[in-house]
Amino acid sequence: MTTRIFRVTVRGVFDGLGAAQRAELLSRAAEHDVLRAAFTPEGHLSYDINARPAFTFRFQDSGEEEEDILEATERAEEAARAWLTERGYGYKNLRSSAEDLSQAPLGKRQRRAAAQQQG
Repeated sequence: MTTRIFRVTVRGVFDGLGAAQRAELLSRAAEHDVLRAAFTPEGHLSYDINARPAFTFRFQDSGEEEEDILEATERAEEAARAWLTERGYGYKNLRSSAEDLSQAPLGKRQRRAAAQQQG
């Protein structure tokens, strides 16, 4: 059986931040810049609090079966909630989406490489 790689994105909005919390987020904004965003097992947070109060966590997980994506999504949502709660950041509108990379369409280069391997 092959291991499937899942990418889970958890989005939400900061809610009811105090001045100190906002200042803390602004002071760490460079490490949470969207240009540094990556899917990681521990989750990567990105935001631009100056532009809007939205945030995105990106997680990478894995499983054996197609249905394992549901558990991966639950783990990602719980990890995002835990991170926010531990730091006392209020949030709302938490939602997630997940992609099984084994089901993702191949790009032009990948299709060409696959055709060369078969032929």
